[in-house]
This record gives sequence, structure tokens and C-alpha cells, in this order.
Amino acid sequence: MGSKTNASGYRARRPLSIFAVLGLCCFFYLLGAWQRSGSGKADKLALKVNNLMTGCTVLPNLSFESHHSDVEIVRPDVLKAKAFKPCDMKYTDYTPCQEQDQAMKFPRENMIYRERHCPAEKEKLHCLIPAPEGYTTPFPWPKSRDYAYYANVPYKSLTVEKAVQNWVQFQGNVFKFPGGGIMFPQGADAYIDDLHQLFQLQMVLSDSTGHWL
Repeated sequence: MGSKTNASGYRARRPLSIFAVLGLCCFFYLLGAWQRSGSGKADKLALKVNNLMTGCTVLPNLSFESHHSDVEIVRPDVLKAKAFKPCDMKYTDYTPCQEQDQAMKFPRENMIYRERHCPAEKEKLHCLIPAPEGYTTPFPWPKSRDYAYYANVPYKSLTVEKAVQNWVQFQGNVFKFPGGGIMFPQGADAYIDDLHQLFQLQMVLSDSTGHWL
């Protein structure tokens, strides 16, 4: 009974759906025909814009060709390096942000004069700092860790003032840095050897407990 009622209702709605689809098709067809006729609002607006554009003047000297040749192209092979002249020899030891004469002009409170004070723009040097007379190419690593040519740093004051601390030694034409400092004047290796001779230390690994004796 229920299935017959549903079938009859579906048959009643089917013609209405067909008429609705046909009505929409006719409406959109007429709308398209009206717009193509030129009487639409958008077409009228476009027509007004075209009428306004007819009064514009077109410049006769317009050029649409490429003008890349007017721009100067700098090639890497023609770049000119800026050359700097060497500074006076009095600037051999010049260190811009650690200049001693400049540092002494700052106050002593809180050790401000010991801080880095780089020169102002107008005080900067625009020249090459000259190497000391007799400058030699430094030793390669790792030898440069322990040795430096005296000609590259021609000052012996530290070897005298810090002789007891053994920070640096002067040997022939080079400086030697033992690396022991105050605690190990002859180096850490020599200190360990002295301890070994003094106490006759022997480290034996126990085969049972795995502890050092």
C-alpha cells in the first residue's frame, strides 16, 4: 500500500520538475539573447568608455623597441680594484681597536681604558699597514703554535718581564712558547715525568675488579 502511494506521488512531481527545467532554460536563453543585442547595462557602460577613449591623443614618437644598449654593463673582467697606498712605517704596530695611545685617553674607572675602543670614521686609516722590517712567512701549523720569528714581533720585553713564568723564551731568531706557564715552567710533560720519578707511580689494572691500583 505504501509503495503504491510513493509511486503515485513521484509521478505527480515528475511533470513539475520537467516544466521547471524547461522554464529555466528558456529564461537563460532569453537573457543571453538580450545581452548579445547590445542593450545590456554592461554593454552600455563599455560603449561610453570607448566614446571617451576616442578623444585621447596618441603620441607619435612612441618606441616599443628594446633599449638595453643604453645601459652600461660592467663586466667582471674590467672591474678595477681599489688600490691602497702603504702607511708610514710608524704604523707597523698599529692595532686599531687596541691602540695604546688612544686607550690612555679614556677614564680609569672600572678599567674602561682597557676595553676595546675602535677609532671613529674620521680617524680610520685608509692605507696598508706595513710589515716589520725583515718580516718572514710564519711557521706552518702546528709548529706555529710553539714558535714565531723574532723579526715578525721584534720585542723582547716579555721574555724579560715574564721570565720566571716561562711564557715565552727567546732562542736565536725565534720565540718559543713552552706552554707551561707558572705551574709548569718546563711544560706539563716534564712535570708529569718529575712526579713519576718522585713517587715511582705505576698504574696496574686489576684483572679481577677492573679498578686502578
